[in-house]
Amino acid sequence: MGEQPIYSTRAHVFQIDPSTKKNWMPTSKHAVTVSYFYDSTRNVYRIISLDGSKAIINSTITPNMSFTKTSQKFGQWADSRANTVYGLGFSSEHHLAKFADKFAEYKEAARIAKEKSLEKMELASSPSQESPADIHSPLTPPVTADLCRINGTGDDVTLSDVSPNSMLQSDLSPTTPTLAHSPTTNKHWEAELAALKSNNAKLTAALLESTANVKQWKQQLAAYQEEAERLHKRVSELESQSSQTNVIKSQKTELNQTIEELECTLRAKEEEMMRLKEEVENAKQLQAQKDELTKKLEDTDMRNKELEEQLSDLEQRLESSQVDQENLRKNLKTLLEILDGKIFELTELRDNLAKLIEDS
Repeated sequence: MGEQPIYSTRAHVFQIDPSTKKNWMPTSKHAVTVSYFYDSTRNVYRIISLDGSKAIINSTITPNMSFTKTSQKFGQWADSRANTVYGLGFSSEHHLAKFADKFAEYKEAARIAKEKSLEKMELASSPSQESPADIHSPLTPPVTADLCRINGTGDDVTLSDVSPNSMLQSDLSPTTPTLAHSPTTNKHWEAELAALKSNNAKLTAALLESTANVKQWKQQLAAYQEEAERLHKRVSELESQSSQTNVIKSQKTELNQTIEELECTLRAKEEEMMRLKEEVENAKQLQAQKDELTKKLEDTDMRNKELEEQLSDLEQRLESSQVDQENLRKNLKTLLEILDGKIFELTELRDNLAKLIEDS
């Protein structure tokens, strides 16, 4: 059956700036058709978007991918094979939700297909097999001429009556080639895992650096607002011209569409700026808490030093007091011995006086 289009919508296409990894670069001047394609011979799902004859999106869906909604009308996903991050701006939240649901559905189908392929690999590597089968290359195929014939209408449409489930069932027929378990396949998955880890690290770094872009977002928002005001004035001027009614209506429609797209982008930027402001405020609060705890710790250290000094002084005073008590004890003992001698002498003197009295 070959590669078949199964779902299509219209959106503005963006790619992450490869030099900074934090700014979005528009790859289309206006909304273009973005389609899901299914290759029944290779059991692969792809996202394709064409601007004229140029392919601005050619991304193969893998089980490791995830589609993230960053605002009400904007979503993104990372493609490690293309070494980039794609972003889509939709005209409504409904279109974004529909695209995200399709992404999750085809991602799950890709996961099931991968598991079935691994089961076939295990069967091919068992002792009952006489020879391993050929391994199909997992590289993304080029954009064919059939893809260039897809024209979007602005609404979400289903482009094929053949569902992904029926295509998966057709791939389970005996004519489907089996995959052999080999070091080449392991190396490929290891390389893909390393690329995903690298891309994840880059995205994390880009997120951490996003707080530095608040000024740039404000400038872009101001530029979008000026452009929207200019377009509104242009619409008013065109409406004031009574001649060339059809041309004016056509230009008015295009300008209104452009204004809606700019307003959509403006709202997305405003939401992003508010999120960045919240992150900055949280960072300031955490810094203030850290400073307060540091000050308390310093005060505690000073108090500990004072207590240690007092303890040392008390120990010295206690030791001195013990020495004084020992000296006093010795002096009292000496006095007691002297007192005992005096008492003994007085006793003898009394006895002598008593004898004298008796003799007299």
